[in-house]
Amino acid sequence: MLPLQILLFALAAPLLNGWVDMLRARLQNRRGPSPLQPWRNLRRLFAKEPVVPHTASWLFRMAPYVMFAATLLASSALPMLTVQTPLASVTDVLVLTGFLTLARVALMIGSLDPGTAFGGLGASRELMLSALAEPTLLLGLFSLAMTAHSSNLAVLVGHLLDTGMMLRPSFLFTLLALLMVAGVENGRLPADNTTTHLELTMVHEAMVLEWSGRHLALVEWSGHMKLLFYGILLADLFAPWGLADHASPAMLALALLCLMGKLAALGVVLALTEALLPKMRLFRAPGMLNLAFLLAVLGLFSHVILEHNP
Repeated sequence: MLPLQILLFALAAPLLNGWVDMLRARLQNRRGPSPLQPWRNLRRLFAKEPVVPHTASWLFRMAPYVMFAATLLASSALPMLTVQTPLASVTDVLVLTGFLTLARVALMIGSLDPGTAFGGLGASRELMLSALAEPTLLLGLFSLAMTAHSSNLAVLVGHLLDTGMMLRPSFLFTLLALLMVAGVENGRLPADNTTTHLELTMVHEAMVLEWSGRHLALVEWSGHMKLLFYGILLADLFAPWGLADHASPAMLALALLCLMGKLAALGVVLALTEALLPKMRLFRAPGMLNLAFLLAVLGLFSHVILEHNP
């Protein structure tokens, strides 16, 4: 079951990014690329020989592999099709955020290692945003974990399935906060734009300029998996319907169809957001994350004051 989930996650990750790019192009009255275009880009990059700067060390070469492995490990702990996953006992929210932090640190170290100006610029901006995004993510997850009295993600999702979704103010505040964090973490509009190389605005793209070939392919593939990770995480926490109670073929097939529908709907929301909202100035992005942190705090207080059952 676990190898199948990891394989399915890795293969589907570029398709979600391609789906969002196609929808955004259609909303802008353009034909747009095929949803398979990210896979074509990865195949082309894997076929090329990587070029390594002469000032780079082994850290530059190892960073894409560490980033890819950490992101894949984080995804393996998600309740993707069923709550009864082989890693259900270790799917703590601290473990998930720890893997994501490891991937981010590997990316920043790899971009800093060659000593280029753009690498340092992108890493410093990424560190500024992550210092605000990670506390917001943890606070939002902990406020939800208080509902199930456990920080284990599988237990939390199982509790939501058993009790059913109710109108909770804490969930609404936390959903808004995590949506903002997911946008910033994945370099999406309005916080960042991965399709530009303008020095004054780019964050993620500034860190990956020195990589090429299979190294760049692993970095880009990790970015696709990170977007899918947040999509599945939001679906598990706020729309857990459709997850299989047990790992039978029929139940898993139904869970897969439900997950595809939820991710498709999330892609529509993301494409609408990127088509309607302009890119904000770089130094206004911390204000957006401050608002997200405030919403997470309001979610925590709402649970303690209005929903807490001693």
